[in-house]
Amino acid sequence: MRRRFKVRLWMVMLTVLVGLMSCERIPLPDTSADIAAEDIYAHVSYLASDELGGRPAGSKFEKKAARYIEAFFKRNDLKPAGKDGRYLFPFEIVTGMKAGPENGLSIKIGDGEKEYFLNNDFIPLSFTDNGSFEGELVFVGYGIEAPDLKYNDYDHIDVKDKIVLALRFTPEGNNPHGDFYSFASLRRKATTAREKGARGIIFVTGPLQSDEDDLVPLRYDNSPSRSGIGAISLKREIAETIFAAEGKSLEDLQKQIDEQKSPHSFLLKQTYVRFKTDVQEVRRTAHNVAGLLEGSDPNLSEEIIVVGAHFDHLGLGGSNSLAPEARGQIHNGADDNASGTAGLLELVEALTQSSEKPRRSVLFIAFSAEEHGLLGSRAYVDDPDFPAARVVAMINMDMIGRMKDNKLVVHGLGTSPAWQAMLDSLNREETFNFNLKLNKEGVGPSDHSSFYQKNIPVLFFFTGLHEDYHKPSDDYDKINTEDEARVVQFVAQVIRSIDALPARPKFTKVDMPERRQTQGGFRVYLGTIPDYADTDVEGMKLSGVRKGGPAEKAGLRAGDIIIQFGDREIKNVYDYTYALQDARPGQEVDIVVLRDGKKVTIHMTLQGRKKR
Repeated sequence: MRRRFKVRLWMVMLTVLVGLMSCERIPLPDTSADIAAEDIYAHVSYLASDELGGRPAGSKFEKKAARYIEAFFKRNDLKPAGKDGRYLFPFEIVTGMKAGPENGLSIKIGDGEKEYFLNNDFIPLSFTDNGSFEGELVFVGYGIEAPDLKYNDYDHIDVKDKIVLALRFTPEGNNPHGDFYSFASLRRKATTAREKGARGIIFVTGPLQSDEDDLVPLRYDNSPSRSGIGAISLKREIAETIFAAEGKSLEDLQKQIDEQKSPHSFLLKQTYVRFKTDVQEVRRTAHNVAGLLEGSDPNLSEEIIVVGAHFDHLGLGGSNSLAPEARGQIHNGADDNASGTAGLLELVEALTQSSEKPRRSVLFIAFSAEEHGLLGSRAYVDDPDFPAARVVAMINMDMIGRMKDNKLVVHGLGTSPAWQAMLDSLNREETFNFNLKLNKEGVGPSDHSSFYQKNIPVLFFFTGLHEDYHKPSDDYDKINTEDEARVVQFVAQVIRSIDALPARPKFTKVDMPERRQTQGGFRVYLGTIPDYADTDVEGMKLSGVRKGGPAEKAGLRAGDIIIQFGDREIKNVYDYTYALQDARPGQEVDIVVLRDGKKVTIHMTLQGRKKR
């Protein structure tokens, strides 16, 4: 009896084990060594399927996509080039914010004081400082200071050491084409309140802005940096009670501000506010996937050509979605960037299965967290084990699946004198003959930028934006697989041409192009490149400065942390952005930076952008 029980138990365990193994089975397609449209379709249709949930960095869906890429690397005998002898290269990112246990709000009106409840009556905002904040309450209209528009909600009102109450949006509503729109950001309003000396800010949805008494959701805006001030969202019903105690109507006040475009700020004498905020980062582990094809030439195999593409996307949309009405829908990211990932996998197979192996080594990297600000590529190049001195070039593919009119955009032309002749020569082949649009810059909104900052020549291939960018409609059935196959074949020839060079291509810094002012844009230009990867720094860290730009000429350097711009304290990239928005050409400012732990003051006369 006991023996039969053991046999049955063993059979059950075996069945469970087989079931688990089948769940982990990676559905690799049967592809060929040729770079073919049907193989690209097979990769994209899986990576951009609902099964992979939009591949948000740090999620189970991203891990599933990473396992697919890893399995393909293994099948093609790439050497693991991640961490600890593995293909995966894990790194930590902030993926959200959540309310901690220490949030609270009490409001004293006259002789009565009342406690309020988290999520029902108020919500802390993602950029709030954590702590306790209290003081008298001042209504500051929309909380906007806009000298050029001759509008200032803080004019003739003292808010030092007080709590301010501000309406969301602007006197023009939430019109993205209005004069006030650049001042609508809640972060910017919080920064203005902090600069005016307020201890905290409370936001309310005005009755003319929404029929619903909306609280601002505790939603991560892709930056864990804090605003330097306490910030919460409050139910309008509670705010109306506060105004009623003063014999005033919030709706009437909002009408006056909107119609007259003039402030109506005042101290709410009957009210005293106390609130506590506790907002915590949600951190997760994201994964790059890296594999190495070792070079066949003993004299050149130490040199490396990097080929990369990011494979993460937006999941259910979030703050980066360009279809806000579609939040909660899967953003599959077929072109952005399942297309580039498919191109990467096709290159892996083509180069590893070829009888003519590259002389130099080729490092293939699928990056995650590109949508969070190039975090995956930055984590890889900043790793102490990254052999930057051995890398001769980096080739990046991002959104290469929606070619129109035979147009292929290539960035990075100015990062090496070898690129122009090489691209022109390859493009003369009948198979290609693309309408090439060449851009010199090595800095750009994709992962090649991280390598350019390490003084590595780069080329970035891209077929252009389209109406489905960052929307749920970016699906695999819209990929132009035939033309993508031609693009990937072209990239393969670029890799072969780099590999055939007798010496590594020379790296050159790209001169700053002429900058022109667009309507509503910054009036000044510095040429600074923010470091979005280092999220634990207070201030605005620079990953670099553009060659020939005002910042470089004044003496700013990569690694500097800007902590003051003129008379404005800089705690994060947003503070810096708002300072630049308000700056004027010809204005003289002192910029204070932390450099190697010491304060350095750099004097600059701000340079204006030329108008179109």
